[in-house]
Amino acid sequence: MVNWPYPRVAAHRGGGTLAPENTLAAIRVGAKLGLKMVEFDAKLSADEVAFLLHDDTVNRTSDGWGAAARKQYAAITRLDAGSWFDGRFSGEWMPTLQQASECCSALGLAVNVEIKPCPGRETLTGHIVAGEVARWWKGTTPPALLSSFSLEALCGARDAAAHLPRGWLVGAVPVNWREHARALGCVSLHVDHRQLTAARIAQISEAGLRILAYTVNTPERARELVEWGVDTICTDRIDLIGADFFG
Repeated sequence: MVNWPYPRVAAHRGGGTLAPENTLAAIRVGAKLGLKMVEFDAKLSADEVAFLLHDDTVNRTSDGWGAAARKQYAAITRLDAGSWFDGRFSGEWMPTLQQASECCSALGLAVNVEIKPCPGRETLTGHIVAGEVARWWKGTTPPALLSSFSLEALCGARDAAAHLPRGWLVGAVPVNWREHARALGCVSLHVDHRQLTAARIAQISEAGLRILAYTVNTPERARELVEWGVDTICTDRIDLIGADFFG
């Protein structure tokens, strides 16, 4: 079994349901509640700047409109990425990986960076995001954990920064999960918690992989999964499933 130096609980998209996702404000909210690890999404602007955003467009989480992959990062920084959530967060922006690293470093947070490529940019995004993470999280303990649903992005990440740990994100666990995880050199499988049973968790663990379960939002389910052997719970409900939830 590979080493797993990460906390039991990670805040989904920085601050879960308590702040606008993938912003520095979200990261600070998670830290304020005592969380020791945050998860967030990274993709590329048109000019190949790695920054935090989940969707392929900026529509849902900003006052802008259109595909992120067609916008220069300078234009993206002018968008308000906080007011959609609450007026208290007006002026929040979509930060670069460098800005996120500086924030996490100041707060002493471990990170799971999900590589979220726009269509057609899978390998490029994996390569650039991993390179940026290797640069800005150099020497951190624990090391930044990379993950993605995209096998191509994970291949790009492996080629750019082979030393960084990688996790493969899946919904339903595919038949060939062992082969792909082994080929990609993954240390973990990140699985939709609704697809996890005690038997499935045992299979993954026996294959030598660690398990991150997402997105677990009820205390009862979180306890059950950890009792079955899940290593880290990624949650939106950091108000209910906090840093000290498991003692």
